[in-house]
Amino acid sequence: MTELVEHSATLDRSPAKKDKKSLKKKNKTSIFTKIAMTIILVIIAFPFIWLVISSFKYEKDIISFPPKIFADNYTFENYIKVWSTIPLLDYIKNTVIFSGGVVLTSVFFDSLAGYAFARMNFKGKSVFFYFVLLTMMIPFQVFMIPLFIEINKLGLLDTYAGLIIPKMTSAFGIFMMRSFFVTLPKDLEEAARVDGLNEFKIFLKIMLPLSKPTMLSLAIFTLMNSWNDLLYPLILTSSSKMRTLPAGLALFTGQNISFYGPVMAGTVISMLPLLIIYMFAQKYFVQSTAMSGMKE
Repeated sequence: MTELVEHSATLDRSPAKKDKKSLKKKNKTSIFTKIAMTIILVIIAFPFIWLVISSFKYEKDIISFPPKIFADNYTFENYIKVWSTIPLLDYIKNTVIFSGGVVLTSVFFDSLAGYAFARMNFKGKSVFFYFVLLTMMIPFQVFMIPLFIEINKLGLLDTYAGLIIPKMTSAFGIFMMRSFFVTLPKDLEEAARVDGLNEFKIFLKIMLPLSKPTMLSLAIFTLMNSWNDLLYPLILTSSSKMRTLPAGLALFTGQNISFYGPVMAGTVISMLPLLIIYMFAQKYFVQSTAMSGMKE
């Protein structure tokens, strides 16, 4: 009888010991994971931190060797100089108009094309879609000269229309929207057709609201690409009044190569809007990724 009691006691203690050991292992792994993620975060954020700190340094501290992260004194002179030297307000206005126009038109037309490739049946659909994907492999440098000649012949050079119209749709956006529309159940559009809705109203009233997270993710990607684009606006604009932020800062760097502080200040100003937008729209990336795994 005593042997049975002792055996049952050992059986009761062994699961508790295993649970304690597993908890200790989990705690250790979670600590190592947090340390590793912190190190990776510091490595990724270090260039941005260096840029922000250096934008407040004096020129002698920026070019000092060996380089130092922190300086003894800081100043706002770099920001004042970049505002007074170049028409930064015009650059910001042009960038907002260009990027905003591209985002609005590209997301709408990419959604239309993506819906057509995903939900509609027409002759040559696969061939057209593969042709769209094929254009993603062609770099911009291949067709930038023909594009410049075409825009110049149309009289759209150095205009907002000339900047926005060639980017009103993109192969990546069409592919992204099609990938989302393929995952939606067919019962939705069949029920809408029974109610008497045509194809465009089905897209506008049913499919488009459901694709809000994906559309916002695409809008952020398009905004980032347009906002940071250097070569495209530099080719299609000739006057300083039509320059965007990257193009204007690139020319400012070329003209004032010895002054790194104002260049860094201008770069921080150009990055802040994107950083703020991404912070507020980050949750939609998570929603879009979660919904991309849904099936019928």
